[in-house]
Amino acid sequence: MIAPRYLFWPLFSLSLLSLLCLLVAITQGSVALSLGQLWQALQGQGSLLNQTLVWELRVPRVLAAFATGGLLAVAGALMQILLRNPLADPYVLGISGGASVAALLAILTGLTGILMSGAAFIGAVLSTVLVFGLAQGIGRVSSMRLLLTGVVIAAGWGACITLMLALAPPQKIPGMLFWLMGDLSYAHTPWLAWLILVPVCFILIPLGRSLNVLARGPLQAAALGVNVKQLERLVFIIASLLTAIAVTTAGSIGFVGLVVPHMLRLVLGNDQRLILPACALAGGTLVTIADTLARTVIAPEQLPVGVITALLGVPTFLYLLHRGRV
Repeated sequence: MIAPRYLFWPLFSLSLLSLLCLLVAITQGSVALSLGQLWQALQGQGSLLNQTLVWELRVPRVLAAFATGGLLAVAGALMQILLRNPLADPYVLGISGGASVAALLAILTGLTGILMSGAAFIGAVLSTVLVFGLAQGIGRVSSMRLLLTGVVIAAGWGACITLMLALAPPQKIPGMLFWLMGDLSYAHTPWLAWLILVPVCFILIPLGRSLNVLARGPLQAAALGVNVKQLERLVFIIASLLTAIAVTTAGSIGFVGLVVPHMLRLVLGNDQRLILPACALAGGTLVTIADTLARTVIAPEQLPVGVITALLGVPTFLYLLHRGRV
């Protein structure tokens, strides 16, 4: 059994880093705020402009960015456990593509809020069923076969997205394109993402031991008394749900679910009781930093946050690949 200190101190350190990044993200932007101005605004004091800037613009956006990063990182870690392949994540497997297609359909039909999230979840589940159903075929599922099937399904969803953009009304195309690159400009309701992320993390922590065994292979897990099919089904559903909520909150943001679990395993090991909550914190921190950069690099203009995560994620992944870590 792992000593409590082993679990506590890494998560405590990541929590402090997360709080620091949240604080910096709220104070920085096209209009910088001092800590005193921020404190006054949080108390409902100071200028009305600062109160509006903090409560109506920055706090919802920063919370949405953090929750989105946490959702994507945890979903990526779960997919890597199931497939026992470090290249697995919701984007590579086409899960986010299915969620994106369904979400764009919702946008075209005028659906918003919970209806859009529900459509994205259906799209993510449909993509998951397609990938695992087609990969199984008449033989046993292998991680490589799943990855190849996921790449093909993702390409198909990409073609559907291109077709939808070609047929969409001209006035909706700019918003759809910006959303596909990752956009937190309109993320004014982050509460759904938090209502999913926090309970899921508490659910996954007790499952850490079973996930540790599952990561070694289904046969070994079954021999040690783990209900492999039930656990895999549960993780599939959770990963689909996390991806769907992340996509509806911020659009398509890549590399978070791929890079964050890798980096944490290099530092913290491969115990899922530690890695999964750490992914929620580190993924949230990464997207918060990326969104802050997106808002400030060419302020008052804004960049898509997906561009920033790609610029950070690609060299990191190539470095890990060069060092033989992937």
